[in-house]
Amino acid sequence: MTSQPLLPVSQPQRLAQIEHARQLVLEHRAPQAQPLLAPWVERSWQRCLTMGFEPRQHVAFAPVSTGAMQHALEANQLLLRAAAPVIQSLTRAMAHTRYFAILTDAHGVVINVNGPVDRNDPRAANIARVGVDLSERAVGTTAIGATLAELQPVWLHRGEHFYDDTSIYSCAGAPIWGPDGQCVGMLDLTGVNVIEQPALKHLVTQSARSIENALTLAQPHRLLLCLNWPGRVHGDDSDGLVCVDSDGLVAALNRPAADMLGVVPGMSPGHCSELFAVPVETLFDAARAQRGPVEVPLWSGLRLSVLAQLNPGGERGPVHSPHRGAPLKDVETALIRKAVDDARGNVKEAARALGISRATVYRKLGAQRERG
Repeated sequence: MTSQPLLPVSQPQRLAQIEHARQLVLEHRAPQAQPLLAPWVERSWQRCLTMGFEPRQHVAFAPVSTGAMQHALEANQLLLRAAAPVIQSLTRAMAHTRYFAILTDAHGVVINVNGPVDRNDPRAANIARVGVDLSERAVGTTAIGATLAELQPVWLHRGEHFYDDTSIYSCAGAPIWGPDGQCVGMLDLTGVNVIEQPALKHLVTQSARSIENALTLAQPHRLLLCLNWPGRVHGDDSDGLVCVDSDGLVAALNRPAADMLGVVPGMSPGHCSELFAVPVETLFDAARAQRGPVEVPLWSGLRLSVLAQLNPGGERGPVHSPHRGAPLKDVETALIRKAVDDARGNVKEAARALGISRATVYRKLGAQRERG
């Protein structure tokens, strides 16, 4: 039976609903008689109960060794590089909310933290550590655990956390999909005893998609195909991205491209000629001629608007942004320069908004001047 959607309610009503749901599910071990909270929250609670957890148990965040920290970083270099400029941008969007960003691997282990973390507050410092395990099996229901278990974006109200200890956190999370269609990690936005910000679910979802696109573009390729439906304007993160090698084999594609082309996650997309009802040479010719978007038929009978672009660096060269033709390091520098401009030249303020040091700002902008 399909569950009914939750109706909009006031904040006091919402708190009362969550408390009633906690009594039903966590104290009386009974299912919800009505949809007091989202089904995925109840599923997470039930998984925690099955693992033998109790809501009033004290949550002990495990210590992290130097070796564990180094392993987490070394095993996720591609994800870290793809996420860096995106996280700097989104922390600027949250600059005055006291939320910070946490990036984890596919198992819920933290690999990056960025934003205004109060290191003097153990409630923030405990979770903002590279190498700490914040999965559902370690700390119960959180946006991190729920996102990785449900593989969907979530917003988690404080009271919807399983443990009483973690009810001080408000968080949004979204999964990050790799070019092979598998989940490679997740992005989390968390605040400690802060105002609830459900709009962060939209921000974290868009940011995760930007990271996915960067991961796709990091794959070696000779030809980049930006896809959208006819009538849609190319140039944002909703574009499908298909990376093609010099022989016409699809080297990587992002989730929107997989959806448009009907490629099942985990399935090899094969050769371009198996997806597009035109010879692959036609796509290379369109890129060389810089024709702009052209409509291309699929074997299904559908048509897509395709913008074909050659990768100037070749299959081993630098990967370029699909829309501005700029390397990712230049996109990162542009974000920093914009922050400085927005702060009217105040480097300290720009660094604070981005969640980085003033030295990093000076170094990035200095490197750009040297390249110029």
